[in-house]
Amino acid sequence: MTQPYAIQGDVHPARLLHGFSGPVHLPGEAGYDERRRSLNPSVDPRPLLVAEAAHEDDVRTALLAARRHGLPFAVQATGHGTHAGCDGGIVVNTSAMASVLVDPGRRIARVGPGARWGEVIAACAPFGLAPLSGSSPSVGVTGYTLGGGLGWLARRHGFAADSVVRARVLTADGRHVTADAGRHPDLFWALRGGGGGFGVVTSLEFRLHPVSEVYAGFAYFPIEGAAETLAAYRDWIERIPDALSTAVVLRRMPDDAATPEPLRGRRVLMVKAVHAGEADDARRLLAPLWRAAGPALLDETAPMPYARTAMGGTAARHLDLFDALPDEVIGTLVEASEHARTVEVRHWGGAMGRPGPDAGPVSRRSTRLSVIVDTPPPGLAEALRPHANGGTFLNFLTDPSRTASAFAPDDLRRLREIKHAYDPDAFFRVGHTV
Repeated sequence: MTQPYAIQGDVHPARLLHGFSGPVHLPGEAGYDERRRSLNPSVDPRPLLVAEAAHEDDVRTALLAARRHGLPFAVQATGHGTHAGCDGGIVVNTSAMASVLVDPGRRIARVGPGARWGEVIAACAPFGLAPLSGSSPSVGVTGYTLGGGLGWLARRHGFAADSVVRARVLTADGRHVTADAGRHPDLFWALRGGGGGFGVVTSLEFRLHPVSEVYAGFAYFPIEGAAETLAAYRDWIERIPDALSTAVVLRRMPDDAATPEPLRGRRVLMVKAVHAGEADDARRLLAPLWRAAGPALLDETAPMPYARTAMGGTAARHLDLFDALPDEVIGTLVEASEHARTVEVRHWGGAMGRPGPDAGPVSRRSTRLSVIVDTPPPGLAEALRPHANGGTFLNFLTDPSRTASAFAPDDLRRLREIKHAYDPDAFFRVGHTV
């Protein structure tokens, strides 16, 4: 395959990374296809090489080589946030840099750029602490957090980006800097929701929260009452406390032996719930929604350690944010669910809408609800657009050309100024950048 970039100096790719200590994979070699892959099936990246970094000096070696030879450069851990291919460039895979250190006294965790949420949750659990983790334990911590980080404790404790207290960053010119409230405060602000286009974060520190047990799980109801249940949900969310996070999902269940028999092969309405509080309180709070949707086909909600919650996510092939959920939107979503595999309506609000005075650029904090559809039918976007608030959320945005839409205008101007200060020649240009 012809590479779109020529290597300055006519150096063979195998000799580009002199001094790099980790494995380097070239096209056609074992490990290349596995390490280059994105979880987004529409992206088929073809980098010049994939280098597995063992430590931050490896990342710097790869970055300087890319600069020296005029090559695109990108960092990847789990592949969840890969929405554009680094074709003909150097991809640094940080999966091996997965250190997790927990300071229970200060309620702080420090992680490497390859750490996944499952590893952090497991390290925090013995101390009765929890991070503001995502829906799946396989998601990488750093990319999720830099993009804002909407987790199942967010209504109570805010976005994951709001919990960050310090980052070690490799800048575009190869310098290592520490960004926090006192050092490089402008870069620190940008990293807390502005994405990874300002530098390579090689270490991230964030606050933990005293959450050891939750009431959580899924309950499944007949799809026939979907419109009435969503209308009831719209009213019900106005009265619930921040400790309770929920989503209503219209879903076509698999027709296989792994699916419980009452659900097998049928369309259902599923409620996801996580309550960071007492089980009795959770049951009382959820009871009106259960009555509106019921009777349940299957109720799997129960008290459990936070470490056992695995709420799962919906691939965001379509995303809209809403400040209200009018009947027209409900009707459109119910109709879309006849064709899509999954339609998820999720409640925001709570602490997400109450940022501190030094909060980063996570936008649309006043959003009440999000709608995600994994297989959007034709015409869905046009039908929903008049009712949506026009924003998006960086973690769920798969189109890098729309990155600017994830930020408020004033924040976007400031982000672009900071980008120019730390990366004046736009070296970090693959994926979401301002």
